[in-house]
Amino acid sequence: MTDHVADHYATTGLLDRILTALRAAGKDLDRLTIDDLAPIDEFHSRRRKATEELAAMLAPTASDHVIDIGSGIGGPARYLATKHGCRVTGVDLTEAFVATASALTSMLGLADRVDFRVGSALALPFPDASFDLAWTQNVAMNIADRAAWYQEIRRVLKPGGRLAIQDVAQGTGGPLTFPVMWADRAEISFLHSPEETRALLEQAGFRVLQWVDNTDVALAENAAERARLSGASAGPPILGIHVVVGPTFRDRVRNANRAQEDGRTRLINGLLARD
Repeated sequence: MTDHVADHYATTGLLDRILTALRAAGKDLDRLTIDDLAPIDEFHSRRRKATEELAAMLAPTASDHVIDIGSGIGGPARYLATKHGCRVTGVDLTEAFVATASALTSMLGLADRVDFRVGSALALPFPDASFDLAWTQNVAMNIADRAAWYQEIRRVLKPGGRLAIQDVAQGTGGPLTFPVMWADRAEISFLHSPEETRALLEQAGFRVLQWVDNTDVALAENAAERARLSGASAGPPILGIHVVVGPTFRDRVRNANRAQEDGRTRLINGLLARD
């Protein structure tokens, strides 16, 4: 199953596409900032706003070492290191994402605080109790054995360590239409309801500190974004996650947005503590 998920996200020439788009948008590649990259590297629901809100919930400090599981091309990891001064280690199943994340991090001068490696969320390549904090955004939807994953997160966290999550959860509106952002077919999409997700986390040894349903907020933001783009005369922006996703982006985002509008998915944030 991990091979199928990796194949779903696999892409060639990703770094070159990103750098080309940055140049076309007038960005100075020698003076890049995390804000320059935000339209591209926040590859999850609600993008930078979600990262800011989840980071405020987790509240890392400069003394913390954070593991970012499913780190993509590194946007949230770089945000946490820049804004909160913490050290961040990202893990992702997709080799192209890890290579791109490492290259962009070096370009921003953050390689001393942020590093990435290829690995499975179900077999994290670290000893027990390696991290003070854990972070994951829009990853659980590709993991079939959710109980094993939560146990693995608990294993690499120190006692009392906190976990911040953002997940797409199963709603009550019926089955999904594919492709969506995280899956092109049902065989690699594994949604649980918010209630099931919370119960599985608690069974794995986590205590819920905060639990927030952001579905309505996301719907309002999506509507505002569509209204803004519909008034634009020049088509889609140069910078956006379509640069990462490629030509299937329009179908994926349309189906994902409709699923949220129809109540087939929910968007949740959670802050939990390891016992």
